[in-house]
Amino acid sequence: MSRWQDAALLAARLLLAVLFLGGAVQKVLAPEPVYELLAMRGWPLWLYWPALIYTTAAGLALVAGAWIAPVALSLAGYCAVTSIFHLQPEDPWQMTIFVKNWAIAGGCLALAVAGPGPWRLVR
Repeated sequence: MSRWQDAALLAARLLLAVLFLGGAVQKVLAPEPVYELLAMRGWPLWLYWPALIYTTAAGLALVAGAWIAPVALSLAGYCAVTSIFHLQPEDPWQMTIFVKNWAIAGGCLALAVAGPGPWRLVR
């Protein structure tokens, strides 16, 4: 791979990590929207905690370049599942988030195939 491809792969990993780590921070600072989405679908509110822990751990793994294939595959699945909460055809904003979740899942699948690249903290 060329240096620009190595840099692009690092950027992809870090941009995805920022998304998931930012989501974790948002869950800590304002948990109410998560609770509302869970309640709206009839899901147990305790799922907040595994989601918070998972998005934090997965985001950190992306930063470190650790276990990229399994982490990225699981993140793709996470995005697919969480897209359910945003499937609200009457709300254009929620539908945009729904579609973005699937786009992020696609990026995670591509990352799972490409691997971490040479620039990583964990070998």
